[in-house]
Amino acid sequence: MSSPTFVGVETEFGIAVIGPNEVNPVLASSMVVSAYRAAGRAEVRWDHADEHPLRDARGYEVADPHEPLEDDELGLVNTVLTNGARFYVDHAHPEYSSPEVTNARDLVTWDKAGERILEDAAQRAAASLPAGSRVLIHKNNTDGKGAAYGTHENYLVPRSVAFGRLTRQLLPFFVSRPVYVGAGRIGSELDRDLGFQLTQRADFFEVEVGLETTLKRPLMNTRDEPHADPDRYRRLHVINGDANLCEVATFLKVGTMMLVLGLIEDEVLPEPPALAEPVAAFHAVSHDLTQARPLRLADGTTATPLELQWHYLEAARKHHERGGFPRDATEVLERWESVLATAEVDPRKLTGQVDWATKLELLEAYRERDDLDWTSDRLKAIDLQYSDVRRDKGLYQRLVARGRVETLVTEDEIQAAITSPPEDTRAWFRGECLRRFPDQVVAAGWDSLILDVGRDALQRLPMMEPGRGTRANVGALLDEVADAGELLDRLRG
Repeated sequence: MSSPTFVGVETEFGIAVIGPNEVNPVLASSMVVSAYRAAGRAEVRWDHADEHPLRDARGYEVADPHEPLEDDELGLVNTVLTNGARFYVDHAHPEYSSPEVTNARDLVTWDKAGERILEDAAQRAAASLPAGSRVLIHKNNTDGKGAAYGTHENYLVPRSVAFGRLTRQLLPFFVSRPVYVGAGRIGSELDRDLGFQLTQRADFFEVEVGLETTLKRPLMNTRDEPHADPDRYRRLHVINGDANLCEVATFLKVGTMMLVLGLIEDEVLPEPPALAEPVAAFHAVSHDLTQARPLRLADGTTATPLELQWHYLEAARKHHERGGFPRDATEVLERWESVLATAEVDPRKLTGQVDWATKLELLEAYRERDDLDWTSDRLKAIDLQYSDVRRDKGLYQRLVARGRVETLVTEDEIQAAITSPPEDTRAWFRGECLRRFPDQVVAAGWDSLILDVGRDALQRLPMMEPGRGTRANVGALLDEVADAGELLDRLRG
């Protein structure tokens, strides 16, 4: 059986300020994060010491002529939350990076908690602006004016799995998964005549493999920054997915990837058909609402996106029958099969489960009722309002309230995850130290805490193993100590 996989998702949210004064996106994003941090939360800096964003999985590090800048020098705002997440300004967007979790259902919970955090933060920020101002937050990936921003999945995989093998076996999977990952959008950067497509991100991808995330975006990102023991792990940084609101879509996006990575690690995935032109195929899949158009393969034959997905599902199902996956894989497999079977009949019948189909049904209703063309500004406004995180305004949120969208987690679970970390990863230790010792935690990163316990120097506490620091591991210890200094002494004793 493959080793445990840890996963987290980073989401850059769209932001706009409506009101008497113009506010640029960087300032608006800083106001949002600052407003949330000011609401009784300790100021904890992010620890950049072990970050290497220019280290490439192909075996080298890109030279950077500049000295790294701290957030304070960049004028950006950064905080770490008691639920184990990072909340900060990235470029011109507020970004929520979920805590590490061990399964797809927990990812859904803590991802939804991020939506609630952004909703709350925007309301707090608006209170500091002139009367009549509103801060709008959208969980989407493009402003519809040629700019894109990311939703990045992060999976920890063993260093022993060669990056070349990951690339070869994952590219067909990435290209063919928009049927359940796509968030849907009006228009295209590549085809002016296209009314609607499955994904928000596909048009912005230009190369198969590369280190960039904002220019010449690659289907397979090569950043080699594990945030864990680098001799044991690599972090697979997946940048080609969309920001999902539908919980089933998020569940499948993460759950299927974890299964496929397990197949690759266990060396039981039959070699998938190689695509002749993966990037062009990615664009084509996004532009095809039928998912029936064949894609050209490297051997001269063809396959549809759904046929590629069935290749991976069949391998996963056989491995599960042999006991190769934990029991919670059953739900992922069942939902995966159900989505593919439905899509073979009519992909549009996935409404209520995946975002693109849910949004398309909504847009088509307005088009039919008001005789709107795909170029209509009103229709574009509806597209944007679908992704509004406000529960009383967002169109997705209204569909949930009316029972039109299937949900997997309860509002009570989401509310708990806003302040509490997952219990079965090191995120629990990070979050609990922030909650219990707010005046002694100076900075935090994914793999360390920086503590001020009144000694001559600040103390770094490494957390290189994502599976340690769980409630089961250290819960009793944290209950026994009075402060962070005693905790350090006990851990080092």
